[in-house]
Amino acid sequence: MKEDVQDRQWRTLRTIAETLNRSTDVRPMLQSVLEELLQVTGLTTGWIFLVEKEPNFTPVALYNLPPALSWGEGKPMCRGRCWCLDRVWDGRLKKAVNIIECKRLEDAVKQQWGDTRGITHHATVPLSVGSELIGLLNVASPGKERFSDEELALLQSVAYQIGTAVKKTWLYEAQQKRAEQYARLDEASRLIWGSRDQDDLPEKAVCHLARIFDWPLIACWIRRGHKLTLRSLSLKGECIAPAVSFPLETLGAVGKAFSLQKAVRSEEGLEEIRSLWSDCTVIAAAPISIRGEKTGVISVGSHHRRDLEEIDLEVLKALGEHISLAMESARLEEERQRLLISEERNRLARDLHDSVSQKLFSLSLNARASQDVLTEPNALLLESLRDIQTLSGEALKEMRSLIWQLRPAGLEEGVISALKKYGERLGLTVRERIEGVIRLSRRREETLWRIGQEALNNVSKHAGTDRVSLTFSSGKEEVTLSVQDDGKGFVYDPEKDQESCLGLTGMEERVRLLGGTLEIESAPGAGTTLTVVLPVRGQKGGDGNDPVAIGG
Repeated sequence: MKEDVQDRQWRTLRTIAETLNRSTDVRPMLQSVLEELLQVTGLTTGWIFLVEKEPNFTPVALYNLPPALSWGEGKPMCRGRCWCLDRVWDGRLKKAVNIIECKRLEDAVKQQWGDTRGITHHATVPLSVGSELIGLLNVASPGKERFSDEELALLQSVAYQIGTAVKKTWLYEAQQKRAEQYARLDEASRLIWGSRDQDDLPEKAVCHLARIFDWPLIACWIRRGHKLTLRSLSLKGECIAPAVSFPLETLGAVGKAFSLQKAVRSEEGLEEIRSLWSDCTVIAAAPISIRGEKTGVISVGSHHRRDLEEIDLEVLKALGEHISLAMESARLEEERQRLLISEERNRLARDLHDSVSQKLFSLSLNARASQDVLTEPNALLLESLRDIQTLSGEALKEMRSLIWQLRPAGLEEGVISALKKYGERLGLTVRERIEGVIRLSRRREETLWRIGQEALNNVSKHAGTDRVSLTFSSGKEEVTLSVQDDGKGFVYDPEKDQESCLGLTGMEERVRLLGGTLEIESAPGAGTTLTVVLPVRGQKGGDGNDPVAIGG
């Protein structure tokens, strides 16, 4: 009799082994082996769970469930907790055991979900490889309330076979996935490098990744002050540009990737991410930086923890590096174009000064001289000469203003000195205060000049005052330029005014490109204060130009 039991066990194990060897896909493999196991053991019903971190589990194989458990495509098996899962999560389930009662069947009876076909108990067997527990095998039959030691030993042996086969399949899938992900990485990197516009690159990169990879959630975050702004989001292939911002400390793995400047994977701290996609259970993120400057983060998310593994983190890290380099390349190209434009402006300024301005000046002098040498009184001619003198004088004034805007003479003396002269040309009374002298790159100097110029223009046109104060201060890490007037002020709404008036969009863009901040404080009757803060870091050749002095 003992030999008959052993023969049956060996035949069962051999049958299961043959079934496991016929498939390399986990779900079909487990479904087939469950049906085969029930057939050779004479049992009627079974199910297999893959177990994840509490409280997550996935039913991957179901066979011959009673109506009480099979309604709604097995809905009672896909939700809720039960005693066997609780024993897995609290570490009590180590080997095949009898379960006295099945909680899911108890719930089915209480809720009157249908016929249980006399099934009240089941055996449960952990599926494990070494110390790693990956799932549960449950089997039952009508009226069967206990399994013998021989039956449990057989189920334990089968579970070991299943666990080993599942782990082997996962390793095979991981190798395949690695090859596929690196092939996708190669395609994605080529497309990313094809995007030459720095402003559009985050949106284009996310859309490219959404088409190439199968990550459900892909997002590109760009730093704005002390927050990260979601510049582009792909959710299940649909790309949008939400432009919403979150504090770093609320973004979990995304915030850590930015702060630590390394790739991070996490299943915790997903509250803000779930406000974008409620099904997200795991997130991976990699930093984006330009010349050592923290710029943003590229992140991906999934509803299943096994969808984001070590290979995904490696690929995401490489994508972050490609995006960083592509953005740096685009920025350098923009800088080259700005330099070309600056050189052309300088040439135009010289030409206008040497030709048109001189001719207008000569015309004004000739008109004045002609009035003085008139031999006969002629009212019409005298009025015409006066008009010529007046118009040529106004044209000369406008020409000088245009030349000043093209190429501000005296900028080499310091941006504050240049801004003061510019303000006085606009008819403003300018008070200046300088705290420290520092050498900045030409690009940073030009940024301060252009923003100050726009601010003075706004004071002249809109403030209703001719008094303005300029303050420049420098520290080891940053420089600050403040333009303050005591005019009529206005109701400032950052969301609306930034986009629509006073040239604020252009100011914000100039500051953002250098990693700085722009703040405006204003209220009706209280004047307006504009403050620009730029980082000092990178001035020594970091912008592709020689450093220049700012201050006096």
